Amino acid sequence: MDELIKLISDKVGVTPDKAQMAVQLVMTHIKGKAPALSSQLDGLMAGGDAASGGLGDVASKLGGLMGGGKG
Repeated sequence: MDELIKLISDKVGVTPDKAQMAVQLVMTHIKGKAPALSSQLDGLMAGGDAASGGLGDVASKLGGLMGGGKG
């Protein structure tokens, strides 16, 4: 999560504290809209890997929610 906060802080030009608030706000919003992704997002933000669901799993579920699923 620190890497994401630094990236946002650097690219947008806000303090790391403000970037962290933004990340937490977005994560809370996504979890509210897609509760099934909650544990995977928590794992990613804690530095998780494929064993905890991984980015591919999250992307796949998001794609399905956005109408991008196969079928």
